[in-house]
Amino acid sequence: MGNNIYLTGYRCTGKTTVGRILAERMHRHVVDTDGFIVGYAGASVDEIVKRDGWEGFRKLERFALRQVAGGDKAVVATGGGIVLSPENRRLMRESGVVIWLKARVRTLARRITADEATASQRPSLTGGQVADEVASVLAEREPLYREAAHIIIDTDGMSPDEVAEEILRQVKDA
Repeated sequence: MGNNIYLTGYRCTGKTTVGRILAERMHRHVVDTDGFIVGYAGASVDEIVKRDGWEGFRKLERFALRQVAGGDKAVVATGGGIVLSPENRRLMRESGVVIWLKARVRTLARRITADEATASQRPSLTGGQVADEVASVLAEREPLYREAAHIIIDTDGMSPDEVAEEILRQVKDA
């Protein structure tokens, strides 16, 4: 396994928050792939998707991941759909430890609804109700998250600090 730590999982599983905590505790820098894309493209995820479609966004996501994977010892908070590409799954596994932060549909729907930034900046993936969308998208992505992951952490009922501590414990033991 390489040097980076990749946090994968659905929206609102805590990838960005846990990534910041982990980076601080491990004395590493943190990279958020969506943030990288927004900075590089000079547009929000929503604007990129409206302008270039999901395929255009996914191309930028692959580019961002290649840039990050070539770096050293970063904690990387990935976008929820990064696992859709077999190339991305392979690249993450080869260049670091991949950690899948998972949560139940009900938990995710509650977090998404409560998070104004997600509601306003993230385009709907299916156009459906939040819980239905989460269930539908997770059904498609769970096998991909599982395939990519070296470590799986169930975040239900855990604070971001507790998730970071569990990651540190498991990475140390790995």
